[in-house]
Amino acid sequence: MNSLDGEIGDGKHRQQVRVYYEDTDFSGIVYHASYLRFMERERTNYLRLIGADHRALFEQAEKEAPGFAFVVRHMDIHFHKPAHMDDVLDIVTAPEEVKGASVMLY
Repeated sequence: MNSLDGEIGDGKHRQQVRVYYEDTDFSGIVYHASYLRFMERERTNYLRLIGADHRALFEQAEKEAPGFAFVVRHMDIHFHKPAHMDDVLDIVTAPEEVKGASVMLY
């Protein structure tokens, strides 16, 4: 993958991310909250690639509806295998359900 924002193919967004020291706990294993940062980066890049640029959305919303915000309402996370410092993770995101102002990704 060459794109900084990852790539979309087969209805899924794929992006690689390297695990750095700052992502790990004292034992060199990825700290659980770091996975949320990886997922947020992936979600943001996925939306950018399908034409939903966050900066433009916020600027437009500020003009039309001051106080508008994106919120995460629910997350389910299951940890299967730990990642370690210097690993390269393949993060895959796909839309499960899109309706109105909400989107469900898996």
